[in-house]
Amino acid sequence: MQYTSTRNTGLHIPAHQAVLQGLSREGGLFVPEEFPGPISPSDILHDSYQQLAVRILSGFLSDYTEDEIRQCVSAAYDSKFDTDAIVPTRTLKDGTLLELFHGPTSAFKDVALTLLPHLLSCAYEKDGLSDTISILTATSGDTGKAALSGFADVPHTAITVFYPEIGVSFIQKKQMQTARGNNVSVIAVQGNFDDCQRMVKEAVSDPEVLKACHHVRISSANSINIGRLLPQVVYYFSAYRDLVNSQKIHCGDEISFIVPTGNFGDILAGYYAKKIGLPIRHLICASNTNHVLTDFLNTGVYSTDRPFVPTMSPSMDILISSNLERLLFMASGNDPELVSKLMDDLKQTGRFAVPEEMMQKIRETFIGYWADETSCSSEIHRLYEQEQVTIDPHTAVAMHALHEYQKTGASEACVVLSTASPFKFSASVLDALSGPSDLKDFAAMNQLSRVTGLKIPAGLAELEQLPIRFSRTIAKADGLNAIKERMEELSHD
Repeated sequence: MQYTSTRNTGLHIPAHQAVLQGLSREGGLFVPEEFPGPISPSDILHDSYQQLAVRILSGFLSDYTEDEIRQCVSAAYDSKFDTDAIVPTRTLKDGTLLELFHGPTSAFKDVALTLLPHLLSCAYEKDGLSDTISILTATSGDTGKAALSGFADVPHTAITVFYPEIGVSFIQKKQMQTARGNNVSVIAVQGNFDDCQRMVKEAVSDPEVLKACHHVRISSANSINIGRLLPQVVYYFSAYRDLVNSQKIHCGDEISFIVPTGNFGDILAGYYAKKIGLPIRHLICASNTNHVLTDFLNTGVYSTDRPFVPTMSPSMDILISSNLERLLFMASGNDPELVSKLMDDLKQTGRFAVPEEMMQKIRETFIGYWADETSCSSEIHRLYEQEQVTIDPHTAVAMHALHEYQKTGASEACVVLSTASPFKFSASVLDALSGPSDLKDFAAMNQLSRVTGLKIPAGLAELEQLPIRFSRTIAKADGLNAIKERMEELSHD
């Protein structure tokens, strides 16, 4: 299995080097040159989550031995998760929740970011490296803490996380500011997620940044890194296995997934699952008020010429969805020239338009809906009142999309990806359940626990007592200079 770039198909590298590098030097994203042979749903019904992960990842990461993958998987999916199922499913009246928030930081990013450090360390050993791997990460809220947790004190690595100063939830910010580890750094940016992501992507080819890298290699923990994306394929199969084993569907039946997404990585992992044999009818892209993806799916035009709106679902407050590039590459028949032109149009003009035949291919699988803040709050309130299930705002956006999709007459089983613990957004969830209140931060978290009877996850409960370690804030124009300074610092360590 070789990997190429969405902007340069003359490039061919093995999987472990794609994991190490993160982003191709010309700015493209690494993609498999071909997909591994299909996995039959009937073969996975008795797999544990760990066995399923080894089965799927072995096909994509063929230059890792099965033993290496098994060791990485075993180290990742252990008691750090509060359930042996890792990603359990929960039956609702009109669908199924796939709970992806049982890891150490209470968000779906844990599923990939507990595994990526092990994959990267294994790749490091394969190439006999002695350099420091500098992990540059932009976050809209959840990736930051999950990456900091996953890479804390991992040998030969250093991680720097950039997050928007305004827009992340109080709990998300506190998680990052109190991060443990001697190799971690956290910087707030006076801008939004797109500004953070832009500086991280530009750093890999910036001459001044590269000149500062002495025995330092830059990589990423964002889903632009294929090693972050591939572990997410596994839980789509896991959900399907659970539905078959609980007799909600017959093996071979098509199902649909509803995915709250901003950077398009989580839903793209579902498309990869479909490409290797999972019977998926539709992937429903659920957006919040920043509905650039919904508009794209409906019109074929991607435009960032719109207001950026901070919402109660901040992990989706994104206008430039990096992983969409991988889908465009596949839908174009692997045309790097077209993808490069579209990405250049986006950079220069803030928009691009996709040929209609490409959009027809995309719409065979993808459908988009969006929810405003009122609809989001209503879904949180409705689900709690009707089924005593408490969800976070991102999951609520997806629940709204589920109901919009079902209004079209869709009758197949549907799985909603529940991406974070409601306690990460306690004030918003509490307001939706009980009406507006003055309670914020930890007071809101404790009150939400009292109202719902749910236990606060241990990793969140301890935050109130942890000291702030990182409080630096920079202007967005200073991003590349801050990265250069970080590279110089690591070069002298």
